[in-house]
Amino acid sequence: MIHPKFAPLAIRRSILPNHWDLMALLLIIGAIVLFVYGERVTSVPLSALDAAPLSLDPSNLPIYALRTILRMLAAIAFSLIFTFIYAPVAAKSRRAEMVLVPALDILQSVPILGFLTFTVTFFLNLFPGQVIGAELASVFAIFTSQAWNMTFSMYQSMRSQPKDLEEATRSFQLSGWQRFWRLDVPFAMPGLVWNTMMSMSGGWFFVVASEAITVGNTTITLPGIGSYVALAIKEQNILAVFYAVIAMLAVILLYDQLMFRPLVAWADKFRFETTTSGVAPSSWMLDLFRKARVTRMLTAPLQWIGRLVWTLRLPKLPRFGSKSASTTTSRAIDWLWIGLIAVASAWAAYISFDYMRASIGWSEIPTVVLYGSITLLRVIVLMAIATVVWVPVGVWIGLRPKLSEKVQPLAQFLAAFPANIAFPVFVVVIVHFGLNADIWLSPLMILGTQWYILFNVIAGASAFPSDLKEAARSFHISGWRWWFKVILPGIFPYYVTGAITASGGSWNASIVAEVASWGDTQLTTPGLGSYIANATTAGDFPRVVLGIIVMCTFVTLFNRLVWRPLYAYGESRLRLG
Repeated sequence: MIHPKFAPLAIRRSILPNHWDLMALLLIIGAIVLFVYGERVTSVPLSALDAAPLSLDPSNLPIYALRTILRMLAAIAFSLIFTFIYAPVAAKSRRAEMVLVPALDILQSVPILGFLTFTVTFFLNLFPGQVIGAELASVFAIFTSQAWNMTFSMYQSMRSQPKDLEEATRSFQLSGWQRFWRLDVPFAMPGLVWNTMMSMSGGWFFVVASEAITVGNTTITLPGIGSYVALAIKEQNILAVFYAVIAMLAVILLYDQLMFRPLVAWADKFRFETTTSGVAPSSWMLDLFRKARVTRMLTAPLQWIGRLVWTLRLPKLPRFGSKSASTTTSRAIDWLWIGLIAVASAWAAYISFDYMRASIGWSEIPTVVLYGSITLLRVIVLMAIATVVWVPVGVWIGLRPKLSEKVQPLAQFLAAFPANIAFPVFVVVIVHFGLNADIWLSPLMILGTQWYILFNVIAGASAFPSDLKEAARSFHISGWRWWFKVILPGIFPYYVTGAITASGGSWNASIVAEVASWGDTQLTTPGLGSYIANATTAGDFPRVVLGIIVMCTFVTLFNRLVWRPLYAYGESRLRLG
């Protein structure tokens, strides 16, 4: 009960904004200004890029960093939309899975320069003479380095949901739409947040290629940290490279505090467990938006719309015929679907080979296959090394929430550190000591992709139910038995997701790792990546297509023979609940 004398003061305090409101309002205004600036700089003519050429003056780095952030945020938004559409269809439809999952394997392994070769012209023609065409080409290129592991993460989560949760959705008679928002998305959220974080960091690995685009005779340089790094490497300016690394670290710390730390703290409530976790992650940013009244007022309409959308009960499609008839019909549809896939694949193969046969002889195909085998051997060896190193580290970090909070920005920075910046060191060391480039250039392939394993293992260990950890302690399970009977089975689906994306990313990275340069010094090692890189630089599109086809074939076969059986094993034998 408030004393009448103090009632006016209490009313004023409830109406007047507090310091939380002021801080939130400043951040909201800053976000609005950021997007208004993004709209303004993308609506200018393409000739404006030539009028203000790229400069290595470090005073330009804040503006360049701002442009890069906008591209990466746009790409991550498109990646999230793609994930929410693609993953549920692949996980819930058996026939769609037959096409979508192999297609995802192929998409994540196609080199980013392979995308740029065919998309730059498309986007420039879509918006002729406008910067937005080049910006969309860059955003699409970054998207291709972000979307696949997010999609794999959600697909894995939807395929490995505990059976008791599935039974609960059936007991409450939730529709497919309601189940998606009340079970599928919340259960996938912890892993999806960490993979989104990895996607944001992994996007830096190819941001150089996406902002400094050179395909044949077409060269477009967009202002950004990536193009700044490319120019610094070209001019052998070590100091400029150092400035770019500092700017990158500042940007990573910024979006770690403003975006990912709040998301990790918010997603902790979606952990699947029956007992409370030891230490919940925290975020000052999340606390700010929870305490600020202005954010509650601004988000209230969005929350109302959200509740309206995810509580919709969409009508089910009717089923016709008896059960036996539907089984017979289903088998017939399966065979028809497989036939359509085979016909489409044969048609695509015919079109591709018809395009290549004018300039490539049949004798070159065995050579390209040999290059693919060499790159495959590198990928296998590097994946084995990354697994032995990063699985124990990821488990150790993931089981310690406080440590995870401290390591999170460091892990993001290491994941974001572009291998392009490490190329000069490798090239100089290899040339100075006369080392074998075939061996010592190989680590560059895994340098930017090993973090997929680390981030997914951290996500799996963070989401590991506390009641299972307590049960292991109660039964005194420790040492190697704890590793092989408790934690490794618990994180196995997450590891497979990280390993698939790391494997595909390593193939993707081979295109920049098998050809390293520093100024006029260039080192090349035989492999499929160097074959595609050289063909792209020469504008030899038929050989680019041949290299991509061989790479996709290798990746698809390896995933089908190795990773898919491991996925199935994880779903059937290592499923929680």
